[in-house]
Amino acid sequence: MAKFDLDDDSIVVVIGSGAGGGTLSNELAQKGVKVVCLEAGGRYDIGDFVNDEWASFAQLAWKDKRTTSGTWRVAKDFPELPAWIVKAVGGTTTHWAGASLRFQDHEWKARSTYGDIEGAQLLDWPIDGTEMAPWYAKAESKMGTTGTNDIPRLPGNNNFKILHAGATKLGYKEVHTGNMSINSKPRDDRASCQQLGFCFQGCKMGAKWSTLYTEIPKGESTGNLEVRPNAHVVQIEHDPSGKISGVVYADGDGKMQRQKARIVALAGNSIESPRLLLNSHSALFPHGLANGAGHVGRHYMRHTTGSVYAVFDKPVHMYRGTTMAGIVQDEARNDPSRGYVGGFELETISLGVPFMAAFLSPGSWGRDFTSTLDRYDRMAGMWIVGEDMPQASNCVTLNAEFKDEHGMPIANVHYDDHPNDEAMRNHAYKQGVALYEAVGANRTILTPPYPSTHNLGTNRMSEKADDGVVNRWGQTHEVRNLFISDGSVFTTSAAENPTLTIVALAIRQADHLAGMMSRNEI
Repeated sequence: MAKFDLDDDSIVVVIGSGAGGGTLSNELAQKGVKVVCLEAGGRYDIGDFVNDEWASFAQLAWKDKRTTSGTWRVAKDFPELPAWIVKAVGGTTTHWAGASLRFQDHEWKARSTYGDIEGAQLLDWPIDGTEMAPWYAKAESKMGTTGTNDIPRLPGNNNFKILHAGATKLGYKEVHTGNMSINSKPRDDRASCQQLGFCFQGCKMGAKWSTLYTEIPKGESTGNLEVRPNAHVVQIEHDPSGKISGVVYADGDGKMQRQKARIVALAGNSIESPRLLLNSHSALFPHGLANGAGHVGRHYMRHTTGSVYAVFDKPVHMYRGTTMAGIVQDEARNDPSRGYVGGFELETISLGVPFMAAFLSPGSWGRDFTSTLDRYDRMAGMWIVGEDMPQASNCVTLNAEFKDEHGMPIANVHYDDHPNDEAMRNHAYKQGVALYEAVGANRTILTPPYPSTHNLGTNRMSEKADDGVVNRWGQTHEVRNLFISDGSVFTTSAAENPTLTIVALAIRQADHLAGMMSRNEI
């Protein structure tokens, strides 16, 4: 495998190895570009994953201290865990459920479509669905997304069969087992899904696409990619002109190292990426790197979420099969007559008993709560995923009161639901209850949002420098050789799970970046 010198200033440093960083690293390596990918967490093999919720959480989750503020329910229930993401090579692609949905055309132009929504800072993306279509196609082919490229969809488990029966009774038409980047048949030297039911705990079959065992090994095989695990970046450095010159990171022994770079691409997710930019402040960038317009950390989005569970007379065993086994897409349309703009998806979900006990109704106790868990085998569940409104006040900032193990201020995540988010969630709850009652549910339970897995915004893409942090290629407006390559560039959240879009943007960015390098434009 490649091993690059710390003083090699010709390389591209990619910070983060998940959907954005792992994909970008491989795409650049395939084009002959030398890449060092720095990952804060450790590296695991497929055989290291454990089919046990708490043990897996201890192994994979990003557990570094964070704080929360705002009126969102997560701040009350999980004040030090605003996000449920991964700190390991492969990032949250080891933990994600696999749902891979394209944005709808109108969602690229939310400001033009929805108009002026009071309290929201809507902005059109500087790109659109037509431009992104070929990059989506490349991403779907790379990831083996079911329902595309003649790849058959996965079978439906009992959780999906209940969803489908209830949805069709309500008149929904767009109901299927999803566009999932999980092999329904052997592909790309990986096995097909064995329906183990532990998608959130790392796929022990390797059927679910993850950069850990797809993009990263392929990039390493070129001799152009070096992945350094347990390399926690604490600062991005620049020269006197403001050009990025390298990064400082703590290695596995806690020793500080300095890696020089020609270009830096930041893909640390929507919490760590702005935190790193803010912690990289200097005399030239007193408010944080690339933050001259004041948008770094702002417009944090996490989707309008919530869950509906139902208890039935007979066993369902929702935990058997893929975690996200099906979807209803009819409500994803924009229809302001419902009392809000934007739309939402209804997606099956199942949690094991430990997480169900933690998330069902945090803080609850007593007979009513335990009686629900007693009927766990008779439960079905769905998750709401809807477009939330970008608000400048929803933000990731530094909390200097607390420092991490490397002496850097930690992130505080502030979030308040917008009235549009609340109206959407209430309508989604109503539809979820109606769906389950239509097929004989004895009881339905409305569950508040969990710690965020879809973390978006905070370095948003914009046509004008005054409106955001990066341009249409993910290149920061202020610093020419600094790029952002993760979900933090999302201008708006749309109603769809974000990973496919992150991957498509990373493939597109790699093509553009390699072209700029070959022309000596950067």
